[in-house]
Amino acid sequence: MDAIDRNIIRTLQQDGRLSNHELAEKVGLSPSPCLRRVRNLEKDGILIGYTALVDHEKYGLPLTVFVNIRLERHSEECIKGFEHGIERLDEVMECYLMTGKSDYLLHVLSKDLKDFEYFVREKLSTIPGIAGIDSSFVYGRVKRKLVFPAT
Repeated sequence: MDAIDRNIIRTLQQDGRLSNHELAEKVGLSPSPCLRRVRNLEKDGILIGYTALVDHEKYGLPLTVFVNIRLERHSEECIKGFEHGIERLDEVMECYLMTGKSDYLLHVLSKDLKDFEYFVREKLSTIPGIAGIDSSFVYGRVKRKLVFPAT
């Protein structure tokens, strides 16, 4: 991947709805080579998809919670069981395997505190192998960046 590919990626991160002609113009290529590069980035798994960014509050999910999870054991069975359980929970937007005191960090969206309580009691805590759940509620966002830094 060269500087032109990185420029294409950053430009698409800023506006994924650009036509190939508009993209080519912004990155200083003619349309054919630009399209070829985009297709190669897709084929190589660097560009993995296109999506719409949605305001989660206006959508009806204003509560953002980060949940730290500690597992009882670090056996393959316990890890696979937890990860399989997390896959089926729609409220979990992201799940990260972590170092430090927690094993996993979940990014959860919910419509309100009552809904989050239901999520924890009836869904999350039913996954076998969880030793601890620690929730931190977001009351404001300082920064959200969607475009990678230039390298």
